[in-house]
Amino acid sequence: MDTVLRDVRVIDGSGGPSYRADVALADGRIAEIHRESDSGPRPTAARTVEGHGLALSPGFIDMHAHSDLALLRDPGHEAKAAQGVTLEVIGQDGLSYAPVDDRTLAEVRAQITGWNGGGPGSTDIDFSWRTVGEYLDRLDHGFDGNGIAVNAAYLIPQGTVRMLAMGWDDRDATADEVARMKQLVAEGLEQGAVGLSSGLTYTPGMYASDAELTELCRVVARYEGYYCPHHRSYGAGALQAYEEMVDLTREAGCALHLAHATMNFGVNEGRAPELLTLLDRALDGGADITLDTYPYTPGCTTLVAMLPSWASEGGPGAILARLRDDATAERLRHVMEVEGADGCHGVPIEWDKIEISGVSDPALSGYVGRTVARSAAERGEEPWVTARRILIEDRLGSTILQHVGHEENVRQIMRHRVHTGGSDGILQGDKPHPRAYGTFPQYLGKYVREEGVLALEECVAHLTSRPAARLRLPDRGLVREGYRADLVVFDPDTVAAESTFEVPRTLPTGIPHVLIDGRFVMADGKRTDVLAGRSVRRTA
Repeated sequence: MDTVLRDVRVIDGSGGPSYRADVALADGRIAEIHRESDSGPRPTAARTVEGHGLALSPGFIDMHAHSDLALLRDPGHEAKAAQGVTLEVIGQDGLSYAPVDDRTLAEVRAQITGWNGGGPGSTDIDFSWRTVGEYLDRLDHGFDGNGIAVNAAYLIPQGTVRMLAMGWDDRDATADEVARMKQLVAEGLEQGAVGLSSGLTYTPGMYASDAELTELCRVVARYEGYYCPHHRSYGAGALQAYEEMVDLTREAGCALHLAHATMNFGVNEGRAPELLTLLDRALDGGADITLDTYPYTPGCTTLVAMLPSWASEGGPGAILARLRDDATAERLRHVMEVEGADGCHGVPIEWDKIEISGVSDPALSGYVGRTVARSAAERGEEPWVTARRILIEDRLGSTILQHVGHEENVRQIMRHRVHTGGSDGILQGDKPHPRAYGTFPQYLGKYVREEGVLALEECVAHLTSRPAARLRLPDRGLVREGYRADLVVFDPDTVAAESTFEVPRTLPTGIPHVLIDGRFVMADGKRTDVLAGRSVRRTA
């Protein structure tokens, strides 16, 4: 045996009762589980870690991550490794970096600089790939051929696919363009992607009709993948937007995973039960649905995402041109502040709830940590004047926190029978959302130990076996003999998220050990130099 985790409280991921045991690891897998009640000799190994009241669970699976470039930029990747995350699902919200050609890569780099960095002119990522398979190979290579910090699965980004097939046009796709998109999706799935994502409040993916999305989902269904939409609204008409995704995937025969399944803005306060009733009705009718949430109320995205979709037709250069034109800028202000832009989920924007969390240009750092309304008041100008200036001068690279959530909605949704955890963690910016560093210990500390919203065994199942089942991983998500030794050792009495909105880049406490394939990624609360992460590809 390589390692024995001695006298640990095993929370096996099934949701069932925990038990005490010695867990022995060999060759990257769980070789033996010797329960306290078992007879016979206890396992021994070259390395023994004493439990001392600690819990052992499967590694946590982050079902909604934005580490697409961070995994290639930062070998430590402590933001996730220190939380006990052993697998991230990337390629989210319909926008990522494969499949692309040279034109599309340049455009998507510019569009989501605020999510991932890697914007025009940056040189810290080589961008040597173009296909999904090449990107996954690049993850496997990682740093000098040694891999990456944690494992990663990839969703084909529908917005990027549309960009590649037909540019930024706000129109229905032709039959030939739909055929091209279906081919790109099939190729990506064959190369190892686990499904398809959409960002239906982000351009150009939001220009797609339901008929177009249904055709792409039919392809996903053939490969037994799943569709993961950031759907058309989390504000006005949110329930109808959820129902649209349920109906669309039912028509396509495709599994559905609802991304960051929240009910936000004042129009949805207290309406989580309506969403859960909708989902229960579909589940009881045979639909295959799961969802993820993060355990916080504010959201996080880019400032440019707040614009109406028509402002983005043509891509980043066209957006900047419209912002610089005074007449068009006034039209934008009216739509955003009075009518409610589709980019802001059909709700009139409230500038006192839009906080700048990061900028690409250091000269604009004075805006970070302040709402647009506050910065505007300090300058004696209207909020749109301030927002417009930031967008132009930062070349669309600014990230925001959007303080529009409701605690009771968050609590009710996380209790649901198909709930999983997803950080939606954006790691860019001077003051990123603390969810990037705190989602999983926040579940275990605040919502399990402190407030009792979930039982510990149930919560661990939400974070491990449920997502593993959605990803169709036959040997992850449970503590079982023969399963991969992707494991977390934590202290149920002390585990806590230490990241805050004021100091977000703070690592959690109470998670001393994290293992991937039996190798210690975290040991005694410190990041090791182990790079055990690889791409996790769709199983046939």
